[in-house]
Amino acid sequence: SWGSREEGWFDSMGMLNGFRRAARASGAEYVDNAVTAVDVADGTVVSVHLATGQTVACGTLVNAAGPRAQQVAAMAGLSIPVAPYKRYSFVFASANPIPGRMPNVIDLSGTFVRPEGELFLTGNTPQGDGPADYDDFEMHFEEFDDYIWPALWHRIPAFDALKVQTSWTGHYEYNMLDHNGIVGFHPEVKNFMFANGFSGHGLQQSPAVGRAVSELIIHGAFQTLDLSPFCYERIPRNEPFLEEAVI
Repeated sequence: SWGSREEGWFDSMGMLNGFRRAARASGAEYVDNAVTAVDVADGTVVSVHLATGQTVACGTLVNAAGPRAQQVAAMAGLSIPVAPYKRYSFVFASANPIPGRMPNVIDLSGTFVRPEGELFLTGNTPQGDGPADYDDFEMHFEEFDDYIWPALWHRIPAFDALKVQTSWTGHYEYNMLDHNGIVGFHPEVKNFMFANGFSGHGLQQSPAVGRAVSELIIHGAFQTLDLSPFCYERIPRNEPFLEEAVI
């Protein structure tokens, strides 16, 4: 979206649930389980093993494991430069009202802020940003006090009296090569497909990526949009397709 009202964000859970309902209505089956191992024979994934002990035959394996993408790739003997990077989100109240309609604001420091009902949502690129442990969701409240709040106050002086209401920690699936997605089949394990490494903008790109993945499975090639710049082959060639707008 673009403008002075609700600019730069949308209802992510509403979008996810809408896609899920539509997929189920079209016959998709959701299995609540975890893949623990992958069987590869003659350059083809033939089956996957589940945490509950079942083995499922495999026509095409799509790695859409988010921050755990490399764990799934390693099960097939593959490697991609995707790791979990921690991000902290804070919802706060401001003692001073902000006049008018406030858009999504991204400061040059990497701090962003936008309205969240009567409150505000903010976050940033944390200090010392780097790969995190898969199970590390520890909150660092000093990120707000020491870095986010000063940046907010510098950009919007009315934010001089704030109170955090709630906060949480999550992981980006961060592509350390170029901060962009990896979409397409592996050249050697030919039915192993990547949909990984979107580095914080995956939800925005998910409709196009979902269609591209389905087209590769059904037609063997991109049909609607040519996403070949995102293919896996750029990784071993060390040819970044750089995305710089990452918070």
